[in-house]
Amino acid sequence: MTKYSILFVLFIASNAFSQVKYTLKMPKPQNHYFEVEMVIENSKSKELQVKLPVWAPGSYLVREFAKNINLVKAFDEKGNSLVVKKTSKNAWNIQKGSAKKVTVKYEVYAFELSVRTSFLDLTHGFVSGSGVFMYTDEFKNKAGKLEVVPFADFKKVTTSLPSAGEGMVTDGAHNFTFSSYDELVDCPIEIGNQLVFDFQSAGTNHTVAIYGSGNFDVEKLKTDMAKITETATRVFGVNPNKNYVFIIHNVVDGQGGLEHTNSTTLSVNRWTYQGADYLNFLSLVAHEYFHLWNVKRIRPVELGPFNYDAENYTSLLWVMEGFTSYYDELLLLRAGFYTQEQYIQKILSGLNYVEGSEGSRVQPVAHASFDAWIKAYRPTENSANTTMTYYTRGGLLAAVLDAKITATFNGQKSLDNFLQVLYADFYVKLNRGFSEKEFEQALSKFMGEDMSAFFNDYVNDTKVPDYAAIFGKVGLKVDYIGAPKANFGASFAQSNGKAIVKGIRSNSAAENAGLSVNDEVIGINGYRVDAAKTESVIGSLKTGERITLLVARDEVLLELVATMGTYERPMYRIALDDNPLTLNLRNFFLRAF
Repeated sequence: MTKYSILFVLFIASNAFSQVKYTLKMPKPQNHYFEVEMVIENSKSKELQVKLPVWAPGSYLVREFAKNINLVKAFDEKGNSLVVKKTSKNAWNIQKGSAKKVTVKYEVYAFELSVRTSFLDLTHGFVSGSGVFMYTDEFKNKAGKLEVVPFADFKKVTTSLPSAGEGMVTDGAHNFTFSSYDELVDCPIEIGNQLVFDFQSAGTNHTVAIYGSGNFDVEKLKTDMAKITETATRVFGVNPNKNYVFIIHNVVDGQGGLEHTNSTTLSVNRWTYQGADYLNFLSLVAHEYFHLWNVKRIRPVELGPFNYDAENYTSLLWVMEGFTSYYDELLLLRAGFYTQEQYIQKILSGLNYVEGSEGSRVQPVAHASFDAWIKAYRPTENSANTTMTYYTRGGLLAAVLDAKITATFNGQKSLDNFLQVLYADFYVKLNRGFSEKEFEQALSKFMGEDMSAFFNDYVNDTKVPDYAAIFGKVGLKVDYIGAPKANFGASFAQSNGKAIVKGIRSNSAAENAGLSVNDEVIGINGYRVDAAKTESVIGSLKTGERITLLVARDEVLLELVATMGTYERPMYRIALDDNPLTLNLRNFFLRAF
């Protein structure tokens, strides 16, 4: 053996010797506590700082997972207690001294079943890693092990973590490995008696684990999910995963999905598997699966490696979520679940929602992306007036870009090709994310023209694109059909027999009259009303007509005089244009395989 071989072996041995191992137990699921044991060996530090993330990647809100942690204890290799002191909201300092091996023990209260939080009861356990597993900066990029010890009645463990010594095993395995902390918390874990099946597509094995009953048909799911995953892979021409895991929770209140590098968790209503609801389910499958490329590999520099201790700000969520929202419907068209006419209605629905929203003229989509941490997950009664979702507006801008690319290259290229460039240049070649400037430069280079006006007008400002001109070049006829109408500008809801104001549009007759959200409307023009009567009376008014409202605000009676106003809500319609000059481009833009 050469000197270099010996050094290499010693290097590998030393890195293998310094390691972290987790054990996850759940001996009493009815108390909703996971018991976690974290063993750290051969740390070079005299003090250890263990931390729990404050957020779950893919869900841009600080959720303060440490609130679910009880007393943290630590012990040396002889079982002696070590001093543990909490130093910040999500960090604990351990005085390890000369200890070679430190065991950290803590409990995690888990009783919030969503795709981004953890849950445990007598029916199953679900682990979203960033809210359960602590880490140290010293070991964050090191490999480690996880042992899952299920409750006695739980027979299955499903995760995309590699099984110790065997590669990925997603059913029944209890011992797993991970290459880094990032991988550990990027692989959710379902523990219980879930239904598990597999299907093959795009050269990838897909495992589906379903918790909860529902009206699903396994064979139909295999066929349809295979179509979706195969169609998504065709966009890039390569699937980077040999194995992929879908964890599906069938519940009453479905909450959507959360993406991971080689898995996803979907939360859906248990009766979602028929009719129009089933298409929505397939769209969710397409959305989260598309994320394995767009956001997990094609990504802004801020979104990996992650800072788990604070917000990770980026102005590019309109690309990460918006482009993915565009493709989740486009993939259904390509896979044969939509007709062209149905797909056009999807584009039209997004267009009318975006341009018909007051917030679209106030908040640029780049700002919506950056402020996701403080606004997207924390809507208020005024959000509709001041914000716009980067999902829908980003999806609309993706459609605009796709149409522009199609027309510029006469149907020889599409948005697919630009995403392929990003994947090859940044993920494959550089294995890193891109900055906002690099993204803009990459698009300009791809288009062969300066795209700064696009970013200045539509991304960093709120200007309205010329949809008729843009989509007209690819065979879609877009007409503006908005018209001024009498409008009061308030919405109402029935609550315990009371008419309660739920929303007020900015600069509306309702706002000008002094009406506020949460006011109770008791009477109009001297007559008592409920929510239905309130809407009926107001709906019959013409512009300029005056009414007197009797309202209760914080149990104080107020009399307000309102004058009916006029409002023009932007509205469009889209039709297929059979102009021979654009027919081929239309067919390419509305492309299906």
